[in-house]
Amino acid sequence: MKRVVIGMSGGVDSSVAAYLLKEKGYEVIGLFMKNWHDDSVVISRECPWLEDSNDALIVAQKLDIPFQTIDLSKAYKERIVDYMFNEYARGRTPNPDVLCNREIKFDIFLKTALKLGADYVATGHYCRKAETQNADGSMTYHLLAGKDRNKDQSYFLCQLNQEQLSRALFPIGELQKSEVRQIAREQDLITADKKDSQGLCFVGKVRLPEFLQQKLQPKPGKIIELATDAPVYEKSWVMEGVVDTEPTNLQEMSAAYAYTPAMGKEVGTHPGAHYFTIGQRKGLNVGGTPKPLFVIATDTEENIVYTGQGVDHPGLYRAALFIDQSEVHWLREDLKLAAGESASFQVRIRYRQPLEQATLFQEKEGLYIVFDRPQKSIAKGQFAAWYQEEELFGSGVIA
Repeated sequence: MKRVVIGMSGGVDSSVAAYLLKEKGYEVIGLFMKNWHDDSVVISRECPWLEDSNDALIVAQKLDIPFQTIDLSKAYKERIVDYMFNEYARGRTPNPDVLCNREIKFDIFLKTALKLGADYVATGHYCRKAETQNADGSMTYHLLAGKDRNKDQSYFLCQLNQEQLSRALFPIGELQKSEVRQIAREQDLITADKKDSQGLCFVGKVRLPEFLQQKLQPKPGKIIELATDAPVYEKSWVMEGVVDTEPTNLQEMSAAYAYTPAMGKEVGTHPGAHYFTIGQRKGLNVGGTPKPLFVIATDTEENIVYTGQGVDHPGLYRAALFIDQSEVHWLREDLKLAAGESASFQVRIRYRQPLEQATLFQEKEGLYIVFDRPQKSIAKGQFAAWYQEEELFGSGVIA
C-alpha cells in the first residue's frame, strides 16, 4: 500500500483530497503546517490558524487517519517572510504563495513526508499531473491546469521541478469546486461549507501595511502625477493595442519607463513608496481627479510614487518583460530554449489572469517575453509563467 502525506489546511479542498486518497486505497497521513505565530497583523476572523488546525484534526478523525501538526514557522520566516520584506523594500512585488509551494510545501514538507516513509505528498490544489514514459525508460511529468478553470491553481506551482512533481498528487484536480463541496457534504465533513481562506499561504488574510511595518518603517514622500501625453511616452512600443512581435531591440522594449519628478506634478504625499505596487488604486488618498489615480511606478531610493489617471494610462502598460537568466526556470527542461531560440507560448503574470499570447526569446543574458497585446501592471518581482494549452512549461521572476 502506497503511503501519502497530505497537507491539511483545515479547508474543504484538502479535506476532500484526503477523503479521495483514502477511497483510492492509499495509506493517508494528515499533517497541518503551522507557519506563523504573530497574530497581531492577521485579521483573525478571516483565517485563525488555531481554528483551521482544529478543523483539520476533526476531519482527520472523521476519516480515521493519523494526524499531527508540525511547526515550520522558523523556515517560513526565513524563506518567505524575510523574502517579502526584502522585495517590498526594493520596490518589487513578490508572490509569497509561489515561494511557499517551492520552499515549504514541496521542499521542507516533502522532506518531512519522506522521513515518514511516504511515497507521495498531496495537496488540495486545483491542478493535475500527467506522466509520459520516455524511450530510455525515464519519466517526464506534466503539470496541467485544473479542470475547474475558475479555480485553476497551476500558476502557484510554477516553480516546481521534475523531482518534486514526481512525488506530488493533486486529488481534486479533476473536479469542479461545487463537486468538492458536494462530496464534503455527503461525507459530513465539518469543512463542507467553510469559506475559502485568503491571504498569505498558511498565514491568512493580513493587513499588508501593518505587516510590512514590522520591518519597513513609514517614510513620507511625494506622489507625482504624469499626464498621458508626457514626452516619456513618445517612443512607446505600445501603439493602438498592438505590439511588434518581431522586435529589433528586446532590451529597450522590455525596459520599464524611467521617470523623474520633473516629468509630472506633485499631487499629494504617501507614507512610503515600499508600501505601493504598480496598478494599485487604493491607499493613495488623492481626490479631485477626473479619473481615478493608479500607481504606474515606484522609486524606493528616492521614495517617490508615480501615478497616472485612468485605466487606459500608457504608464500602466508594457509590451514586454525580461527575466534574468539566473531566474529562468523550466519545469519541462527537455523543452527549454537555447540561446538564440524563440517560441510561442501563452503567458500569465498573476494568478487568475487570462493566458495571453506571447513570444519567448531566449538570449544569453536571460529570457525576453514579448506579448501580442500590451499587458497591464507588469511589476518587478512577479512570476511570469508560460503554458501551451493546458500544460505549464516554465516560469521566472520579472526583473
